Amino acid sequence: MMPQPQPQHGGMPYPGAASQQPGGPPRRDAGAPGGAPARGPGAPGGPGGPGGPGGTPQRRRDTDPAGRRAEAAFEDTQAMLAAQAGGGRPAGPKPGEGGRRRRGRGAAGPVPGGPEGPEGPGGSGGDGFDDDDEPRARRWTRFLPNWKIVMASFVVLSAGVFGMIAVAYANTPIPTSAQASADDRGSVIYYRDKKTPIARLGVQRVPVKLKQIPKHVQDAVIALENQTFRTDSGIDIAGMARSLWSTVSGTQLQGASTITQQMARGYYEGLSQEVSIQRKIKEIFVSVKLSKTMEKDQILEEYFNLIYFGNGAHGIQAAAKTFFGKNVGQLTVPEGAYLAARVQNPSAFDVQEKKGDYSAIKWRFGAALKNMAEMDPAAYGKYAGSSFDDLKFKKLKVANTYKGLKGYMLNIVLRELKERGIEQEDLDTEGYKVYTTFDKKMMEEAQKAVKARTAGLERTIHARLASVDPKNGRVLAFYSGDDFVNDFNNRAFDSTKQAASAFKPYVLAAWLENDKSLDSLVDGMRTIKMPGTTPISNSGNAAFGPIDMVKAMASSVNTVFVQMGEEVTLQEVARIAKEAGVGETAKYNPAYGGKNAVDYAVQEQKYQVTIGSASVTAVEQAAGYGIFANEGKHYDWHTVTKVTTVDGTVVLSEQVVEKQVITPETAADTTVALQAVVRGGTGGAANLGTRPVAGKTGTNNGYKDAWFVGFTPQVVTAVGMSNDVPYNRAGTRKLKVNKYGLPDKRLKDSQILWKEQPMPEFIGGGGTPTQIWHDYMQAVTAKDEVLQFPPRANTGTRNNLVTPTPTPTPTMTVEDENPFPENGDDGGWPNDDNDGGDGGGPGEPEGRECLPWDGSCDVGNDDGTGNEPPNGELEQNGGPPGTVGAPGTPAAALVPTPTASGRRP
Repeated sequence: MMPQPQPQHGGMPYPGAASQQPGGPPRRDAGAPGGAPARGPGAPGGPGGPGGPGGTPQRRRDTDPAGRRAEAAFEDTQAMLAAQAGGGRPAGPKPGEGGRRRRGRGAAGPVPGGPEGPEGPGGSGGDGFDDDDEPRARRWTRFLPNWKIVMASFVVLSAGVFGMIAVAYANTPIPTSAQASADDRGSVIYYRDKKTPIARLGVQRVPVKLKQIPKHVQDAVIALENQTFRTDSGIDIAGMARSLWSTVSGTQLQGASTITQQMARGYYEGLSQEVSIQRKIKEIFVSVKLSKTMEKDQILEEYFNLIYFGNGAHGIQAAAKTFFGKNVGQLTVPEGAYLAARVQNPSAFDVQEKKGDYSAIKWRFGAALKNMAEMDPAAYGKYAGSSFDDLKFKKLKVANTYKGLKGYMLNIVLRELKERGIEQEDLDTEGYKVYTTFDKKMMEEAQKAVKARTAGLERTIHARLASVDPKNGRVLAFYSGDDFVNDFNNRAFDSTKQAASAFKPYVLAAWLENDKSLDSLVDGMRTIKMPGTTPISNSGNAAFGPIDMVKAMASSVNTVFVQMGEEVTLQEVARIAKEAGVGETAKYNPAYGGKNAVDYAVQEQKYQVTIGSASVTAVEQAAGYGIFANEGKHYDWHTVTKVTTVDGTVVLSEQVVEKQVITPETAADTTVALQAVVRGGTGGAANLGTRPVAGKTGTNNGYKDAWFVGFTPQVVTAVGMSNDVPYNRAGTRKLKVNKYGLPDKRLKDSQILWKEQPMPEFIGGGGTPTQIWHDYMQAVTAKDEVLQFPPRANTGTRNNLVTPTPTPTPTMTVEDENPFPENGDDGGWPNDDNDGGDGGGPGEPEGRECLPWDGSCDVGNDDGTGNEPPNGELEQNGGPPGTVGAPGTPAAALVPTPTASGRRP
């Protein structure tokens, strides 16, 4: 029989109700509450079904009192609940649509019952059951696996995961090397007494043993960071779960790391601070293994020496010193609680405290004391209510390592160390002890003497001073300025100025080395004209007639030294000066084309070199005169005597190279002439009474540069002065300067023209520089033994360049007119434009208006390189960026490093 077509469905009067034929009685489908089973072919009671016409006898089934099967009530309830949950039956095919017909439990075939039957007009499109006799709303359950399969799969998966974890754990070794920064320690720079620090650079860390850390300090950190530290296996399961989850979810790793984990992460190579699941898992494995292989005290000791507490303090000892000014063993319970509170986020607490916000650290401080009281009420219960405001902090100093005089010392030391292979980074992290040559008292006396004699002068007038031990080349003291941070020109080492008459001792040494004696006579004519050089005259255009070497030196007779240079050759003069270390700094000045200043002067100014046209620094002159104070031997100047590690291993030893430049006899006789300068010549203001002094003054034309270089048997000191004035680039207007004599830092080099201008006449070589030298040397040599210079050696033979007259009398003597004849000693110098003769050098480089060979007019670069201190402190503590290498052998001088703002050395 063909199936009957399905009629249009009627309305749905309630959720889950069967379709109704219009006008017909409601149909009660099988599966609906109170409904009868469907009857169709093969169904019980239907045609061909059990108990139906032509069917087999019906098999007895258990029924409820109403005559239904035992399962019927359950099925009805499930169907009703499913219908209510689904909001109604699934819709059947729409009118006119085909589709698979739902079948009852009986065999396929036409459904009897007529129009009111299940398949008849107005009948239901189905009986509410699928082929498996399940409610339609629950069909998805067929996809659920059996619970036994689920449990079995879970066990297998878990076993696999734990197996992989076990393998990974077994294959994770404990790192054997520490991270590069784990043992970082800053270096200490010492004065020459090897005890007094000049400065500390880099990481502040002083390792201590656990026994040196009071138990209450240990307990304070444990109470806040890891209360189960003494008993745990190196990890905190709850904290680990939080940490892993925050990593997987993409948020930053949370805290909850144990002390062992923190130590492992901060100390061992390979456990970086990156946020990653791989790193966290490795950290956990390593921590568990460490907990098994290391004693808890050993872990805690490493931890206390490793962690950062803020304000540059790494490790508990540095923290105790930084915040409370005491050793860790002296910390009180509240102080220990404060430091423990800082461990969580020290940098953030630094920022907050600088703003006056102590709320967060106060809360942590209180939590530390509370936890300690809970851990050990007997020991810490009384501290639970301690007030944060009762803490007595050490006044924190702003990290400004380069402030004041020490900045100049650090600058030159760092440059020298760099030249010898030790970088700023090494000093910041390796924990070196650097022993310098500087004497603290002498440094202070140098500053005192300069400031006393220059008070009231124009701020553009600068003095520089350098003292060197002639026996070894050690720089004992120097003066470059008062504050390196604001006036970062290290003038004693970098400011190249014309030596003027202070160069003449090298000419005399060349004379004596060529077997000519002090008794030789030379004509002290008024003016002399030499090939390739503009005419050179004496001070005041004086004529001295035949004069010996001692008197010529005492009166600084220019024309005599010109003739001496011609006699022995300029090359011989240059050789002695260069072997004494003079003129090396100028090599780094582009204006000199890489030449030593003495060589440059010989080439460009010819005989003017004999009266001091070469540019030199104060430290070069001090070290150069060492050949006269030390029997002709020269040592390159240097500022470092030794560098060691913390355990005393020598990393760098003193670099001392001896060079015999002149004979002891030449040195002795030159010193005789230089003593005459102080006893009755231009340097009389340097006299130290019973203590023998030798030296030479120097003043160039217009009083632009003035010098006195002198020595006792133990110390050589050079003092120089100059007037360096900044103008606008057109040279028409002076620029305003600050108290350091420098223009606005915002100005670029291209906007500045530096001019050397005359100083007051009393500042000539025999004036203020000699007075500064006297005041300083009187103070620093007061306790020195009074030693005598070697006696006159009378080396060489008399070699007269003029026929002596019975009574040689100069037209004008020093005593007749001026006790300091070099004041106004411009007769021998070319004019400022250098257009008066053929001995001048090339035209003036951009940015300078002075003698073309004068390094004092060095121009800075616009690229920002220079001697300036590091921005915000080094961070800084590094060496200032842009500096050039330090002195080496044989070169004793350093690079003049002009700054971006036109500051010249």
